[in-house]
Amino acid sequence: MESIASHSYEVHLEELALAALQQHVAKSGYSKIFMLVDENTKKHCLPIFDQKMGIPIDQLLEIHSGEVNKNISTCVKVWEAMSKGDADRKSLLINLGGGVLTDLGGFVASTYQRGIDFINIPTTLLSMVDASIGGKTGVDLGSLKNQIGVINQPIMVLIFPEFLKTLEQRQLTSGYAEMLKHGLIRDASYWKSLRETVDYGDAACIQKSIAIKNEVVLEDPTEKGLRKILNFGHTLGHAIESYCLESPQRKTLLHGEAIAIGMILEAYLSHELRGLSKLSLEEVKNTFLQHFERVAFDVDDIDSILRLLRYDKKNTHGNINFVLLQAIGEAVTDVKVPDDLLLKAFAYYKE
Repeated sequence: MESIASHSYEVHLEELALAALQQHVAKSGYSKIFMLVDENTKKHCLPIFDQKMGIPIDQLLEIHSGEVNKNISTCVKVWEAMSKGDADRKSLLINLGGGVLTDLGGFVASTYQRGIDFINIPTTLLSMVDASIGGKTGVDLGSLKNQIGVINQPIMVLIFPEFLKTLEQRQLTSGYAEMLKHGLIRDASYWKSLRETVDYGDAACIQKSIAIKNEVVLEDPTEKGLRKILNFGHTLGHAIESYCLESPQRKTLLHGEAIAIGMILEAYLSHELRGLSKLSLEEVKNTFLQHFERVAFDVDDIDSILRLLRYDKKNTHGNINFVLLQAIGEAVTDVKVPDDLLLKAFAYYKE
C-alpha cells in the first residue's frame, strides 16, 4: 500500500510506517524522544507500539483523555514535564492517540522552544482519516472548539489499522462520519461505496479518505479557499458539540456524532440554497440516521447552539459562512444562511 505525500511529510501505512519511523529515528540525531499518551493509549496501544517499533523512548508523558482536557492547562503540564525532562530544540515528540491527543500534542510541539519535530501516530479511526492529517494543531477555549492553535506539519504520520481493534463501536462510528464527509464533499463514488459496504477497519478506505483530505490540503494548505470544504457539517456540528460539552444536563457527543447531525442540517440548507436534490437530501439524512441515534433538541437548546455560531473560525466581518453541497461530491464555500432557515433545518432533522 503506497504512502501518501503531502507538502513536507508523508503518511505511511502499515509496514511502510514501521520502516519509515525506524529509518527516520536512526538518521535524525534527536537528543531525546518523548511520547505523549493518555490513559487509554498507554494501556491498549503503547504495548503494540513497543512490540512493533523497538524505538527507545526517553520519557513518557501522559494526559487525561477526552475533549474536556483539550485545553491550555493540559498544554502547560506537558510543557513543564518536557522542560523538566530536558527537552531541547533537537527533541522529538511522538503523539500516540486520537484526535484530541494529536491536536494538542502537535500544538505543544509547535510552540515548545518555538517548535520541535513531532510525529503523529493516530489510534482512532477519526484521527487516522482526519484529525492527524493536514497540520492543524490546537486546543479548545473553554467549550469553544479549536479556538487556539497553529497550522504546522508533522514530520510524518503513521497509520496502523491494528489500533482500531482496541476501540469500542461508538468510536469507530464517529470516525466513519468523517469518511462519509469526504465522499460528500469530493467523491460521489466513494460516498456510494461507503454506504453500501461498511468496514470501519478497511485499510483501502482509510487510505482513500486520507488521500481525499491530502489532495485538498495540498491545494490550499492554510485554508484560504478550497480547504474550507473539509468543514462541511462542522459549522453547526461544532456548535452542537460545544453546547453538549458545556451543558451538564446533556450527554457529551463524540466529534463524529455531532458532525453527523451537522451534516444533516447543512444538507437541508444545501437543498434550500444550493439546489441539492431532494433525493440526495433524503439519502444524506437516512444514511446518518442509520448509524447515529437522533438527538432531541428543544427550543432553548437550539437558541443556545445558534448563539455559539458566532465563534466559528470561518466567520468574517461578522458573517457566518457555511460550506454547502450543490450535489453529492460537489461542495461550495462561504454561503450566507438566513436565520429562519437554520430553524427550519432543525425542524427537518427532528422529522
